[in-house]
Amino acid sequence: MEGEDEDTGDPGAFSRQAGWKKIVILCAGSFMNFVLGLIISVALFLGVSQVRAPVITEFADGFQHESVDGLMLGDRIVGVDGHAIWLYADVQTYLSRNDGGGVDLVVERDGERIPLHDFPMGRYDYEFEGKKYHGFGLIFGQVDRLSISERIGQGFAQTVDFVRIVWMSLGDLVTGRVAVSELSGVIGVVDVVSEVGTKSETVAIGVQNVFYFMALIAVNLAVMNMLPIPALDGGRVFFVLLNGLIYMVGRRRIPEKYEGYVHAGAFVILLALMAVVALHDVWNIFA
Repeated sequence: MEGEDEDTGDPGAFSRQAGWKKIVILCAGSFMNFVLGLIISVALFLGVSQVRAPVITEFADGFQHESVDGLMLGDRIVGVDGHAIWLYADVQTYLSRNDGGGVDLVVERDGERIPLHDFPMGRYDYEFEGKKYHGFGLIFGQVDRLSISERIGQGFAQTVDFVRIVWMSLGDLVTGRVAVSELSGVIGVVDVVSEVGTKSETVAIGVQNVFYFMALIAVNLAVMNMLPIPALDGGRVFFVLLNGLIYMVGRRRIPEKYEGYVHAGAFVILLALMAVVALHDVWNIFA
């Protein structure tokens, strides 16, 4: 964009715009990525008539915590370890992060929300309908005949869920729960999408799965691009805010050439990281 890295003298250039206009411009790309993910998610849910809900309809044989003080049939799980549960997939996502200790659950029962602190929800061997499996022992039902507004709501919840998944993944990367070697770039993502599409039971399911990943990638880009890292739009927003603060205090601004050096250096580092991840993706495909 003209004037993004230097003042060209054009009054219409980026560098000559007011701070709030710069922020709007820098956030526009990520906003449209989020909107794209939202549109795809809503479109996918508009095509379904029923979804699985986080409502317990049965317990697997051997589940030992069915009681008034524990879990009961008909309970809707609305919270796991402080995370709101909007979709059935949220239950599996947050319960699977349990290290075997107690889980803080919140269930909705007869219109009342009941907290269950340090509830034992480890993975065990269970049997349900004659089949053995390793899991939590909870069986969830489905909601039939969703209204249009409910389908749109499910699509919106799924999109916001993608944001939570990205943030959770970043947190896992920072804390070391996920190794850097598990990162995937464009090559790895394309390989996964291709594999998901070709291994689906039908063409229709394959198309749905591919569009699901497209929505996830769009939201992922929206979140990642707004991180306060130099060279990314989030980093540029940070410098706009920092410059505004410095100007308010000392009537000075960070020289554009120095800001440019920071962005250029970070861009080189990002390119190097992308190259390493790409080589790792190729190695995983052919190894």
